This record gives sequence, C-alpha cells and structure tokens, in this order.
Amino acid sequence: MNKMDRRRPKDLYHRVNKMDLHPPIRKYMGLLSKYVKESVNKVTKGQYDGNFGEGNSTQHAKSYGLHASDNDDIDRAIALSLSEEARKKGKAIDNDDHLGEDEELARALQESLKDEHPRCQNGPVGDVHSDSTPATSLPPRILPSSGVRVCAGCKTPLGHGQFLSCMDSVWHPHCFRCLSCSMPISECEFAVDEDHPYHSSCYKELFHPKCDVCKTFIRTNKKGFIEYRAHPFWMQKYCPSHDNDGTPRCCSCERMEPKDIKYITLDDGRKLCLECLYTSIMDTNECQPVYIDIQEFYEGLNMKVEQQIPLLLVERQALNEAREAEKMGHHLPETRGLCLSEEQIVRIILRRPVIGPGNKIIDISTGPYKLARRCEVTAILVLYALPRLLTGYILAHEMMHAYLRLKGYRILSPEVEEGICQVLAHLWLESEIVSGSSSSTATSSAAVAVAAEAEATAALAAEATAALAAEATDATETPSESSSTKKGEKTDFEKKLGEFFKRQIETDPSAIYGDGFRAGMKAVENYGLRGTLDHIKRTGFFPR
Repeated sequence: MNKMDRRRPKDLYHRVNKMDLHPPIRKYMGLLSKYVKESVNKVTKGQYDGNFGEGNSTQHAKSYGLHASDNDDIDRAIALSLSEEARKKGKAIDNDDHLGEDEELARALQESLKDEHPRCQNGPVGDVHSDSTPATSLPPRILPSSGVRVCAGCKTPLGHGQFLSCMDSVWHPHCFRCLSCSMPISECEFAVDEDHPYHSSCYKELFHPKCDVCKTFIRTNKKGFIEYRAHPFWMQKYCPSHDNDGTPRCCSCERMEPKDIKYITLDDGRKLCLECLYTSIMDTNECQPVYIDIQEFYEGLNMKVEQQIPLLLVERQALNEAREAEKMGHHLPETRGLCLSEEQIVRIILRRPVIGPGNKIIDISTGPYKLARRCEVTAILVLYALPRLLTGYILAHEMMHAYLRLKGYRILSPEVEEGICQVLAHLWLESEIVSGSSSSTATSSAAVAVAAEAEATAALAAEATAALAAEATDATETPSESSSTKKGEKTDFEKKLGEFFKRQIETDPSAIYGDGFRAGMKAVENYGLRGTLDHIKRTGFFPR
C-alpha cells in the first residue's frame, strides 16, 4: 500500500538522493487465474513558499540544487578571487585583516545568492522556479526551471503552505481526493486504479470481490490468491466453503440462497427462490393453461394428440411412487415428470398451498386420483412448485413420450426416445422465449426448419378448406388472440430463466439425454422434424 511520509522536507534531503531514481512500488492481487494490479505510490508532505518548492518527493525527484560542499567551494573561490584582484591593484592589506574581510565578503555574496535563488537552500528540489526570477538570470550549475508548481487537482498554483507529492504530481491536501467518495485522502495508505486514487477502504469495497451468498469479502487462499466459485450461467460468486456447508440451492434455477434473502421451503425439502416462485405452478388447475399451450404447440407442428390425457401436478413422494409402479419408459432416479401407461392411484395437489411463517409451505391439500387405461397413456405427472417455463418444458418432453406411444412407434433405445423428447422440449422453450420478447431473437436452424415445415403444412390445410370457408361467409369469426399475446411479454428474469433451461438441455453431459438431444437436433436441422420422425418410425434410429 502507499505510505505517506509526514516528515519535513529538510529531513528528506538524504532520502531523496537515494530513492529518486527508483520506480514506484507495485503489489498484485490474484483473482482466480487473473491478476488484479494495484498501483502503490508514496505520498510526501511538504511546505511551499509560492516561489521555489521546498517540499521534496521521494519519487522521481531531480537534484538541481547545490550541495553544502559545493557552497563551501564557491565561498573559498570568491574569497581567493577578490584577494587576487586586490593585489593586482596594489592595495596593501594585512594578512589577518585580508582573510577576515574575504570571509565577510564571501558570506555576504553567499547570502545574496540565497535570497535571489532560494532553491540553493535545502538541497535537491523539483524542477520548478519562481515567476519573479527569469530563467536566464540563474547562476551557473542551476538548471532552467519549467514554471511554478501547479496542483494536479484544481490546476492552480500551490501558493504558500503544505502540499502533497504523489502519482508524479503535486496537490493541495484538500485536492487529493478519492474518486469513489470524493473525500480528501489523508490516510497513510491509498490505492490507485487507472490513474485514479482511492481510499484503501473504498478501493476494497469497489474492486475486491464479495461473496453473493454470505455478502462478505472473499478471502485469499494460502498462496495469496482470491479464490471463489461461480455458477456457469448466472455467474453467482461464492466462497468455496459454501459447496460443503449445506447452503441450499433453488430447485429451479440452481442459485444459492443468499444470507439476506429467505427462500421458500417446500414440504419435500426443496428450496424455491422468490423469482422462480413468482411464476410457479402450484396445483393441477393452475397447470391446465400451460397444458393447453403445449397442445397448441404440438398441433402447430402437425403433431396433434387426439386423446385426452390427464395432466396432474403431484408432490415428489407421489411422483417417486408412480415411477416405481411404472413398467415402461426410461426414468432417472430423481425425476420431475412422468408419462404413465399403467393403471394406478396417485395423490394429486388439489389447491394452491399457503406460505406460512419462515417462508415455509403449509396447508397442502392432496387427494387420490385413479388412473384408467383408455389408451396407451394413462396420465402425465409433473412435479409441483416449478416455474411456468420449467413446468412447460417438462410437459413438452412428456407429451412427446405420449405422442410416440399413441402413434405406434416401436420400442426405441433410451438415447433416441429421450433425445427426440428433449428436442421437442427445446423447441417449445425457444418458441416461448421468442414470443415473450418485444425484440427479434436469434433462433436455431432446427427451429427455423420446423417453423417452415409447420407453415407449409398449414398452407396445405388452408387450401383444402378454402372452399368450405367461402361457403360460410356469414359465419366469419375474428381470430382469437394467440397464447403468447394472452401471456404477454415476459420479464427479463423469466426470459433469462428460459435461456438457462435451454442451456441445461444443450450442455447435458449424460449419454442418454445429452448426447441423445444433440444427435436428434442435428437430424432435425438436416432432415426436418417430419423427416426425422418418419425415419425413427421406420428404423428406430436418427437419420445420419
């Protein structure tokens, strides 16, 4: 850090001679693999008489003055010169008197030099001079000056009194201020960033990374580096210790619970952040509008599901029990959605629960629901208390399972079935993000191909019904609003949350869901959705 030397200028005389050629000291702060450089400069206090500066910087000071030994040599030279001149003129001077007069004359001349050129008084000084003394009148060995000392802050002459010398400039004490708080820097230490001074405390507050969880400054490790973890999507910074200290994460967005915000605690132990709670689907009735959106999405792709499949929101325990009873499908140990084919009884959430003291979910009302096998699919179950986009993404995935079973597809490998289901979920998320944005958003080539395919199918359907529409001119109806218009524009967080779910699908490292999705998306980009589905139905594999 920067040290402020509070000694008088005269006390700095010898130190200036030793340190004036040294570069400024620098320290370094580590931030992961990146080093944050901190500039450290020394500050010197001094006195200034308005003419030639007496205060001397401990950095970059130039020795333009005369040393004490040089002054003695001048005194002796002047005395000898006057003595020699007196002899030439034939003046008889007693030796003792002659020496005394020479010494008195030398002292008088020396005092005169000091009065005219104060820079000779106190040894080395900066390259400044008085406005009242022209540069051309300076005596030999005193270099020409460049002007009066000007404060780097207010750009006015220093005048009389104290000044600070730091950052290769001189300042009035009240002009050397912190860029952050605008208060004068009077402490012995300060920091510099991009040639701007800061109080040490202000610099730390601005530039030292803080943990987004515990809200404290992230500590340095044993090697002196600032080490922290960060979520790859949200870039939430946190201390490494929070990975193992039981700090909860949101079950939707995966962000850690900050110290100053209380997440919602669900009855099954999951945590839900307040942003995700805002659009969460809490009971079966609330989920029906999302179900209608998914059905319309599939119909727009010419993949309408004719059968009425019950959609039920359930707790985690009911979902796990249903998974154990299900014989078909490929299910993860901890799942958030199921497409059922077996008859069984499940407990569903009947009404939205209440948030009680301590942000805990209370008063959950559940009831039994008996599944009857009327077709290959008996129901779709989705975990409750998830945001609308996540609920819809899970539902779009499970709806594709239902479509494959209802349309007579053969038993597929896990990679192909889960992969194509993830493709449909990804396409739905992309359509939701685009429809909920007021500006145009870049879409994948697969989404463009699917949209063009859907438009072509819609055009053929329009031609087939044109005659019937012409005959029913008296029954013309105004088109209803699209679901995206009804839902309105999404908040910035909801759009970012949708991008997060898309990124989860795209970067999934698993062989079944991740690699299956990437193979399926590549096939859709090359052959279109309909061509890919036809090939899967014939061969059981993605086209290559």
